[in-house]
This record gives sequence, C-alpha cells and structure tokens, in this order.
Amino acid sequence: LKKMQRQPPPPPGNRPSNNTAMNQSQQKPPPPSRPFLPIAPSTFSENDLPSVKSKFKTVVEERSLRSKTCRFIEEASKALKLPPLTYYTAMVFFHRFYAVHSFEDKERFEVAVACILLAAKTEESPKKLVTVIQECHKLKTRSAKRATTANTSSPNSSNSAAGEVLDNTSREFIELKERILLHERVILHTIGFELSIDHPHKYIVEIETMYRNKQIETQPENAKIMQKVKVDAHRFANDSMYLPLCLQYESKTIAAAIIYMSAIQ
Repeated sequence: LKKMQRQPPPPPGNRPSNNTAMNQSQQKPPPPSRPFLPIAPSTFSENDLPSVKSKFKTVVEERSLRSKTCRFIEEASKALKLPPLTYYTAMVFFHRFYAVHSFEDKERFEVAVACILLAAKTEESPKKLVTVIQECHKLKTRSAKRATTANTSSPNSSNSAAGEVLDNTSREFIELKERILLHERVILHTIGFELSIDHPHKYIVEIETMYRNKQIETQPENAKIMQKVKVDAHRFANDSMYLPLCLQYESKTIAAAIIYMSAIQ
C-alpha cells in the first residue's frame, strides 16, 4: 500500500493572516477627487468647456449665457431677500456645474433655481422650495414679457400679471419642483460635495482692514484714494462673479488682481 503523503503547508510569508484579511475587508474606498480646484492658467481653455467643445455654443455665446444667468441668480436672490454671500455661492455652483455639463443637455433656468436653493442652505439662509420656485418663475415671466413688449408695437398691459404665479397644485408646478430637486442632487454630485466656497470679497475686505490698521488713511488725500479703491474693488469683484474665473484662479489671486486694477484706475 502506498502511504498517503500530505502536502506541506505554505510558508508563513505567503499565508494571509487573519488581521490582514480583516484590514483589507474594512478598508474604505478612496475619497472622491476634487476636480474643481482652480486649473493652471497655462492649461485652462474655454474651448474645452462642454458647450463649446460640442460646438453647441461659441466661446462668446457661452460667456453670454453664463453672464445672463448669473444676473438672473442675483436678481432672484434679491427678490428672495438673500444676502450677497448666498448668491455669490450660487453663481460659483452654476459655473462649476456647466464646467462638466453642456447648456444643450441641462435647462439653465432650472439649474439656476437649484443653485439658489442649494446655496441658501449652504450659507445658512434657507428658503422654502415653493417660495424659491414662485419668485424665480415670476422673474422669468416678467423678463419674457419685457422682451415680448419690446418687440410689439401695442403691448397689452391688462394681462401684465397673468401667468406670473404658478398654482402649487398644478401638474406643471409639481413636475417643475421634482426637476429642481433632481438638479440639486446632480449639482451636489457634480461639484463633488464641495460646499465651502471662498469669494474674492473676503480677501478684499482683509486687505482694506490691513491698510486701515496701518493708518494709511490719516492724511486726507490717502483717505480719498482708499475710498475710491474700495468702491472700485467691490464693483470689480461683483462683476467677476459673472465670468468663470472661479474655474481657473483661486479667490485670493482674483482679489489681488482686483485690488491692483482698482489702484491703477
């Protein structure tokens, strides 16, 4: 009879220990990447934006759509009595969203409303969804009527308020509400849940405070110059939010350029 021989056990170095197997099973997946950190100026090109790359819009048309929608976000936020920080954050969300998606695929009005809703929550100034939708719809309807009136020789003023308010129980309103809630979730995933936003205004105020503490305004001529720089800097900062500069540069860099531009005016 042949003797049964057992196979020798594998060497200790090749056998996974229980602790190793347990650690491998408990390992968490790597955190999601943050694709919206400012891109190096040497590599950034507006020609690579989805709407331009797909030839749906030119670079000039892309800028125009962004500017018009950011103006809508600002006007709607003021109607909702939201602080400036909230609609600046909403604009950044909007720019970041359309750095990944095309204007052809996503309706910009609904995305803008979702950006306002999300920014209001982020900046601790929340508004009810129904209120946000109604105010934004009023603004959109009025803008459309103004455009129609400008092209019509005899406008009918009797129906100026018609269609500005949606019925909360109507199918149109319910479907719009569902689409905006869906857009809000898509925006969160698109921006990688990066909700902490720095704006150039913060650094402009810090620079102003620094110069004030150094008593540069002690002389009358310096006080007058500093006041002009302050006014121009805030005006440039507000205008910069209409452009996709936040996709390319950090807020501190934008603030430094704004202060320089204001000082050489």
